Amino acid sequence: MTLGTLFWLFVAGFAVWYWWRAKDIKDFVLQATQRYCKTMDVLLLDDAVYLRGLWFKRDQHGNLRVWRRFLFDFTTTGEERYTGRIIMLGRNILQMELEPHRF
Repeated sequence: MTLGTLFWLFVAGFAVWYWWRAKDIKDFVLQATQRYCKTMDVLLLDDAVYLRGLWFKRDQHGNLRVWRRFLFDFTTTGEERYTGRIIMLGRNILQMELEPHRF
């Protein structure tokens, strides 16, 4: 095996690991969003969350973590569509909020 082959195997392995990890986090966020919407008495639309921001930030202990912002759509009346937001730092949800909406 050449060094080039090992490099490309590493890149491919890293890509598969990242995809698997990102899918796991997205599933975790979707389940948390479903629970939150049920608690707030709103309906989650499309059963989906969308990654809209990715960055690196430090947590309260000074450790570098991945910061993620997810968006999702919800409704209260079935007629209007609103946006909700979830902020994560590492594997912890820091904030979940709903856009102002009608009851």
